[in-house]
Amino acid sequence: MEKSCSILVHFDKGSPAMANEIKEALEGSDVEAKIDAMKKAVMLLLNGETLPQIFITIVRYVLPSDDHTVQKLLLLYLEIIDKTDARGRVLPEMILICQNLRNNLQHANEYIRGVTLRFLCRLSEPEILEPLVPSVLANIEHRHPFVRRHALLAVAAIHRLPGQAGEQLLPDAPELVEKVLASEQDPSARRNAFLMLATCAQTRAVVHLLSQADLVPEWGELLQMAALDLIRKVCRSYPSEKGKYIKIIISLLNSQSAAVVYESAGTLVSLSSAPTAIRAAANTYCQLLVSQSDNNVKLIVLDRLNEIKSLHREIMVEMIMDVLRALSSPNLDIRRKTLDIALDLITSRNVDEVVLMLKKEVVKTQSTELEKNGEYRQMLVQAIHLCAIKFPEVASTVVHLLMDFLGDTNVASAIDVILFVREIIEANPKLRVSIITRLLDTFYQICTARVCSCALWIIGEYCVSLSEVESGIQTIKQFLGDLPFYVATEDGEAADASKKPQQVSTATLSSRRPVVLADGTYATQSAASETALSAPIVLPGSLASSLNLRSFILSGDFFVGAVVACTLTKLVLRLEEVQPSKAEANKACAGVLLVMTSMLQLGQSSFFPQPIDNDSHDRIVLCIRLLCNTGDEVRKIWLQSCRQSFAEMLAEKQFREAEEIKAKAQISHAQPDDLIDFYHLKTRKGMSQLELEDEVQDDLKRATGEFMRDGDDANKLNRMVQLTGFSDPVYAEAFVTVHHYDIVLDVTVINRTKETLQNLCLELATMGDLKLVDRPQNYTLAPESSKQIRANIKVSSTETGVIFGNIVYETSNVLERTVVVLNDIHIDIMDYISPATCADVTFRNMWAEFEWENKVAVNTLIQDENEFLNHIIKSTNMKCLTPPSALDGECGFLAANLYAKSVFGEDALVNISVEKQTDGKLSGYIRIRSKTQGIALSLGDKITLKQKGGN
Repeated sequence: MEKSCSILVHFDKGSPAMANEIKEALEGSDVEAKIDAMKKAVMLLLNGETLPQIFITIVRYVLPSDDHTVQKLLLLYLEIIDKTDARGRVLPEMILICQNLRNNLQHANEYIRGVTLRFLCRLSEPEILEPLVPSVLANIEHRHPFVRRHALLAVAAIHRLPGQAGEQLLPDAPELVEKVLASEQDPSARRNAFLMLATCAQTRAVVHLLSQADLVPEWGELLQMAALDLIRKVCRSYPSEKGKYIKIIISLLNSQSAAVVYESAGTLVSLSSAPTAIRAAANTYCQLLVSQSDNNVKLIVLDRLNEIKSLHREIMVEMIMDVLRALSSPNLDIRRKTLDIALDLITSRNVDEVVLMLKKEVVKTQSTELEKNGEYRQMLVQAIHLCAIKFPEVASTVVHLLMDFLGDTNVASAIDVILFVREIIEANPKLRVSIITRLLDTFYQICTARVCSCALWIIGEYCVSLSEVESGIQTIKQFLGDLPFYVATEDGEAADASKKPQQVSTATLSSRRPVVLADGTYATQSAASETALSAPIVLPGSLASSLNLRSFILSGDFFVGAVVACTLTKLVLRLEEVQPSKAEANKACAGVLLVMTSMLQLGQSSFFPQPIDNDSHDRIVLCIRLLCNTGDEVRKIWLQSCRQSFAEMLAEKQFREAEEIKAKAQISHAQPDDLIDFYHLKTRKGMSQLELEDEVQDDLKRATGEFMRDGDDANKLNRMVQLTGFSDPVYAEAFVTVHHYDIVLDVTVINRTKETLQNLCLELATMGDLKLVDRPQNYTLAPESSKQIRANIKVSSTETGVIFGNIVYETSNVLERTVVVLNDIHIDIMDYISPATCADVTFRNMWAEFEWENKVAVNTLIQDENEFLNHIIKSTNMKCLTPPSALDGECGFLAANLYAKSVFGEDALVNISVEKQTDGKLSGYIRIRSKTQGIALSLGDKITLKQKGGN
């Protein structure tokens, strides 16, 4: 690590070769043995060995070799060895090497010339290069393109030598390369020549580019990429000149190379805000989305479209159907990202078209059998749900289609459908009758307990008319089957479980589905079948027969039984209001009471494997008491308050979403005193329409201060870290900038002594998932002068990391090196996570799925629950998913869910449960869950550190 290194080869130190063995092999005449010995020598040198004794052997026996592999390994050897002494002067034996290199540059074989020229690119000693310059220049006009392209690289490398050495060796290199570029035909050689001009003589490269502007689309891919790179550099330095280059970039959007097209679109977006330019770039991205088969490319292009959407939403709205074409990809990540982009672009103009497209995709998932169809259908259902919430008028076109998926084998998809139906039936009263009718007709398809519970609640709340109430009661009874659920035996040996006869229950099958009889014919009438209670054990959430409600209850899911009891109670109470015949109402009430008592009898039976839980038992008993003795106040609570609470919940949810949209809209893009640009009064000066648009946009940006917009100064000061003390001979402080996947340290080093500091080096090391990209070089610091040193560190996961190190330097008076130890820099997890939102169902699923949990006990001086919650939210940079209405009131207890997402796509879930003790202090736990250990531990440490509050 003390020297620069341009080659790295893995070497197994288990059995290192001896220098004597290598020497003997090199002196022999066997070419294969020489090749093997040279490889061993190179590996030993790379791993810190010096091997001075073999240099003369290589000069005598390897230099004259004609074998190409030997010559290539010789160049690698020469690249690695020290060519200077301790004082930086070139070693005298290097003169021997110069003659060999000159011979190689004049060799008859093109390969030898090419690899030697490539080797010269890695030399930095002017004394070695000086005698070789004429031979290098002669190779620029060689007949073979392989030699010419490497000769141009060598010219560029020599001209870039540090100090004035390069310009002294090749003073006329730019003029020479410019002439070559005008006549060269080989694409790689032209690209190397253009890159040399762009690096060493940018003005000449710009002149060449503008003179060939009309021919740029015909250039090769490599040269086009180099041209784009030059345009970006020039426009960054001289923003006012970008109008000249936008035409070139737009012409490259039609290139045959996908890489050039992608880079052109990115360059166009970064340079111009003109609507025409942005539209052209977005259109290009959409074409790449469809034409490229690589999923990684599609994901990257979708990210670019997402960036355009955040800055130029009105232009992306026009492209929404082009973006949705990416749904044809079978990859779920691509489909999810596509839907996320599209849902933000929906307006009243395009919602019908988008919903129609989504409906077609839903139907496709039904007709084709793919592995991830269920998950994709769930995503589509959620997307349609959001469309229907934003634009209620489209709900009627999709709700009946989605209700076909109530029996979906993908549980999450079926739950999304029933939640969508529940919300739509409340938001669109006109659809109530058709939804209730469809729900009663398709109830037999439901095969999940949670979906069934929600469907029963909808039936209990929204069956209003006499026919609907009677149909609801009849449907529920039909799927419960005949009562009782089991028949008690009179056998005296009933106590012996092994001899106990199977309890038989009679169930009436639905006539809605045809039944296949024993002889293969269909029966449409109702048929009685006997089911043994103890025979098959029905797993919760699955459907053993068409009697789904009976299956759930017999499998021990008494929560569904309690929901059935509540639904039937509501239906009977409503029947008493709408049924003119008192006798019919009483008859229905008696039938419902029989159902409830049968469920209680089943749950309390001695032989049933799963006894009823206390909560379900209490709810069913409450329903029985209510039906036996109904008061007006209780009737009002059951028939009105429940639905009213649901309506309030929906209204609050919509209000919160509207507030978030309003808050985003308040970020002002224009001020009252902004420049008013009169488009038709601008002087055109022969500019094209696109250049004119671009200038208008630039004027607007300049007027709104967007070109000069900097980050918050106070926030900048927070990121300044003092690394050494004021009394140290070297003072250092770092400004820490955290990007998504890397950290940039801008370290200011000040020499506070009266001496010159030599070989001053900033040595850094990292702990955690951080990796130092490159080691800062050595500097010489004059007395009382300062130096800016930049270090890049890559981040690979959301985990708190530590950067530590020291500053090492030498002075002229002291031979030893002086070390100043630096303060540690702690990288905060808060730089990587941002508030995010997700549905309650998604949160619960992730909570159950994630394996890493960190449990932090509450230890705070804050005495108010809501104040403590707000403090944790502020400290952790998370979003509270629990609605404010659920946190209102003074009950001495608070439970809330927080959610955030990291830049690496990791989810962070937090549950806060606190209780106020009698002494006024808060107690409880904060639980953190995540898929990875790092984020759970780091977030726990952050909460432990911050939870005490302002005190």
